[in-house]
Amino acid sequence: MSHAAFPDAAALAQFVCHEARLIDEKRFDEWYELFSDDGCYWIPLTRGQPPQETFTSISREDKLLLKVRIERLRHPHAYSQQQPSFCQHVLQQPLVESIDAQHNLCVLRTPYLYVETQLDTQIVLSGVAWHHLRMQGDALRIVLKKVELLNCDAALPAIQLFP
Repeated sequence: MSHAAFPDAAALAQFVCHEARLIDEKRFDEWYELFSDDGCYWIPLTRGQPPQETFTSISREDKLLLKVRIERLRHPHAYSQQQPSFCQHVLQQPLVESIDAQHNLCVLRTPYLYVETQLDTQIVLSGVAWHHLRMQGDALRIVLKKVELLNCDAALPAIQLFP
């Protein structure tokens, strides 16, 4: 089976930056479309946590659950968003960790800071985003976005959006 070639490192990094910008600008429908049909957004609860679904996570959402969460955030009666939340990702340079052309998979690592505000409350989280990307036709799609929070094992405040 032949796969399309991956873009160069600069274009891959631009994809990651664009993905963060879509979240920051609350362009959730466009963000959602970046995921492959089997895509997953995952925030592990502990360091080194195995990826199996049998472990408790801060968040583990397949594409269907992402859609539900996006609709909840938009719903006029969403209690948690009666005063809207806003966020900003501050990214370091995304770096290509691996490209496996045989399995059509590319992995990028991006350290970052995430700031989320709601009225006078602000939280700051630090972590590393791992993007597992696949070429589908001429487009990159997220197979897995794994967010490793630096303080994942701490008592965290309610996170409303997508770190």
